[in-house]
Amino acid sequence: MTATLNETERTGWWVYASLVIAGLAAFWPSVWFDFVNWDDPAYVLHNDLITSWSPSNLWGVATETVTRNYAPLTILSLLIDHTLWGMNSGGYHATNVLLHIVNGLLVFVLVRQLTGKQFVAWVTAALFLVHPVQIETVAWISSRKGLLSASFMLAALIARLKPAPDARSDGWYAVWLAAALLSKALAVVVPAIVLAYDVWVRRQKFADAFVRQIIPGVMCLLLLFRTMAAQHSILGGVRGHLDYSLWKIMAIDTTIMWRYIGMLFWPTDLCVLYDPPTIDIWKMVALATIGWLVIGTLIHRSRTNAPIILWAATTWLVLLLPVLNFFKITTLMNDRYLYLPCIIIFALVAAGLQKLLMMVEDHNETVLRHLAISTKWAVGLTAVCAALAATSRHLPVWRHPDSLWAHAMTKVPQLPVVRIQMALTRYDNGRRQEAIRTLQRALLECDPDDLDRQRMTSAIQSWTEELQTRSVDASPVTCK
Repeated sequence: MTATLNETERTGWWVYASLVIAGLAAFWPSVWFDFVNWDDPAYVLHNDLITSWSPSNLWGVATETVTRNYAPLTILSLLIDHTLWGMNSGGYHATNVLLHIVNGLLVFVLVRQLTGKQFVAWVTAALFLVHPVQIETVAWISSRKGLLSASFMLAALIARLKPAPDARSDGWYAVWLAAALLSKALAVVVPAIVLAYDVWVRRQKFADAFVRQIIPGVMCLLLLFRTMAAQHSILGGVRGHLDYSLWKIMAIDTTIMWRYIGMLFWPTDLCVLYDPPTIDIWKMVALATIGWLVIGTLIHRSRTNAPIILWAATTWLVLLLPVLNFFKITTLMNDRYLYLPCIIIFALVAAGLQKLLMMVEDHNETVLRHLAISTKWAVGLTAVCAALAATSRHLPVWRHPDSLWAHAMTKVPQLPVVRIQMALTRYDNGRRQEAIRTLQRALLECDPDDLDRQRMTSAIQSWTEELQTRSVDASPVTCK
């Protein structure tokens, strides 16, 4: 299940260089993008914690939460950026791009270590680097926590997912896991992934494997308690689903997970926010459930001969589990939720292509063998180039707030939060009358809940009074 020595030796510098070039080609244009008014003010523009290295500020970085998230290493990275770049958005974007490229290289190392196939590892890493579903995570400065935690999560898995991990492996695993937890709470899923690998792939007894995850598990629990204490606000995002029962959430999740799969194969309808159907969807739920049952049955049957597939499918589900709304969050689906889960799908597809052509590759006839190798690389490169082209088309959406919310208005104009963000953008650009009209139309067309209605009416009143004050101040004074 791991790379052989010969395959490792055959990995030349061009492999890593090609991945770096792919990542730069896909996302370096974002270095010229602006901040957006979607968490960037809280994380950067109005965040006093990143403006100084004073002892009191460093203590705040280590102990305080930002936008309901306890992520001190993420805030520390933004403090470093602020020290280097001030309020120049390009520096923050450059850091995001470089972290993403590092993650792509780590994906290559991890997949090669797990499969022993350089082709599978390269295609997986290249797709991970250039796929348009990654745009939100890379081009959005406030998604730094996802990039940074992914770096440490991948490092932890590389250190630990080995045929015979020793005490040194466990030590590095604990270090990288701690860093990942301090970057984003999503890293709490890592011990479950490692435990499943030890039991199903390494064939270790559950009791022995579980004992090795006690300390990592305690670390995760401590971080969860700290993060849960900060979850005291539900303002922003999409909230219509927050009152749904667990069973209804599970039913909706069956359809959303299929939609995630579709986004990876046909990423043509991406958006900063989504409004998946949640009412009268029983037919969709039934079809989605049948589909998952069929896939689950096939995976279960392969558990003996190919336990890595069972582990991969479980890992995909575990990585998605924190964002499937079993623990209430203010969005049902987002592109950034696929940042790490997409690795599993890309690797399975690449491994399937490798297996399909393996019999021809092993043929004694040199021409057939070369044809098979050329075919698989041609298919892989075509997929990577297609993904890169799709990213180039969609990336400019994140250039600045105007482009981001104008695009969202074409996709999900029914969401009150989209109208609110569009109004805020127009207000910030000095188009106050347009901002007021945007909110007034939203009150009539979007059926906002009480929280959003209160936000909109308060903003309308405040901005109207401001315009009236400006009008009075600008009126000519008559002298008698």
